Amino acid sequence: MTMQYRRASILILALTATSLAAPASAGLFGKKQEPLENPAYQVTYPGDAGSAAPVRPNGGIFQASAGYSALTNGARAASVGDVITILLVERTQASKSTSANTNRAGSIGLTPPSTGPFSKLFSGSDIASGGTQGFTGKGDAAQSNALSGEITVTIARVYPNGTMLVRGQKALTLNRGDEYVQISGLVRQADIGPDNRILSTRVADARITYTGKGEIARASRQGWLQRFFSMISPF
Repeated sequence: MTMQYRRASILILALTATSLAAPASAGLFGKKQEPLENPAYQVTYPGDAGSAAPVRPNGGIFQASAGYSALTNGARAASVGDVITILLVERTQASKSTSANTNRAGSIGLTPPSTGPFSKLFSGSDIASGGTQGFTGKGDAAQSNALSGEITVTIARVYPNGTMLVRGQKALTLNRGDEYVQISGLVRQADIGPDNRILSTRVADARITYTGKGEIARASRQGWLQRFFSMISPF
């Protein structure tokens, strides 16, 4: 019975360590999913089935198709498969500071009687008591993030109100690892410049991912055994 219990404990520990070592995108024994395989950021080509919103007949002779673009739009991207360059100008900064300071003091004094039957119970000196209470607290928090660069994406879907779903990704192979930049979101055609550029702050429901893998990325992460003991540690 003791040997079976030890084997079960070793098996549970091994499965826990394997699950901690595996990435979130992979299962317990599943194959690791490459960042470029994520369908939420894959490129959309012109004419992809189901990528364009259906056009509702309005009873007129002219029916604007999904690929229609007025002459006044020039070369501005407006159809499924067109490319748009997004300028990454993300910068966030937040800070918070709180402080509290309280004080409380009290005292009481009694003079014992010098005559009468109670005078024998006291030595003749004054009786006094006092107490003080104080509290001081302070907290500070600060966080800042910045991301700059450019990434070119494609239009994946055009909605009836004119907004467009864009998505794309970029893979960079460096000397000591790989870097991945992925973005998706909704943009308005009016916010797109004549050179088909748009700021990332103009992208609604933006999902920007900047990840990497390789020696540098592995060196910045804890080992699987250290993550395991950090998870079960009560301190």
